[in-house]
Amino acid sequence: MTAWSQAAALAAYHDGVTAICQLAGQFSEQAWQARTPCPEWRAADLAGHLRCVADDYNEYLDDAPVSRLARLMASGSPPGTLARKLARQNAAELAALPDVPAAEHVAAFAASARLYVRRLAPVWELPHHRYQGRDVTVAGMAGAACAEWHLHAWDLARALDTDYRPAAPEIVLAGWRAWPPQLPVGQPGRDGDPWPALLIASGRSPGWVRQSASRGVLGGAG
Repeated sequence: MTAWSQAAALAAYHDGVTAICQLAGQFSEQAWQARTPCPEWRAADLAGHLRCVADDYNEYLDDAPVSRLARLMASGSPPGTLARKLARQNAAELAALPDVPAAEHVAAFAASARLYVRRLAPVWELPHHRYQGRDVTVAGMAGAACAEWHLHAWDLARALDTDYRPAAPEIVLAGWRAWPPQLPVGQPGRDGDPWPALLIASGRSPGWVRQSASRGVLGGAG
């Protein structure tokens, strides 16, 4: 099993941010209204969500280990309950965003996400919060962020009728596993690629398509 080690982790994190920015650059104003694999969001909504959640990660790091996320995690609620509570938070934050073009949200996301990763190395092993009696470090939370960026890059790619997979899916998987309460990931396919299994674990269907179209594949940066 691939370890969630700092050097590889930070490189994979950067790749996820870069992939989102590259994909966002391919959207026309009309294309931002396309459906995504996130049932409640069009591509423009996803851009806003990315901006919100990158700011949230910085806030949680500012206030760790007593952040509002830490208080939620301290409840020890099962993953499904936590997911529903975080979904309500996501919806409220998205509704509060200024009405600006999606590209502006992506630019704000990129600035916030890159600020976050610059802060990680000195505090990598420090406690971030606790969940069901287990200490979760800043490294573990960074794993959640890394996985989220790559999964949302895939969402954006699907909205463009193309595909995306990270350059190092085994590192993204290690990041996913570093942050409880993520759901378990099934076994890789015969080719050993863990990416489809991670898509499924995150609630996505690897075969999801917006419409019938020929699709290319965008590989992760790196």
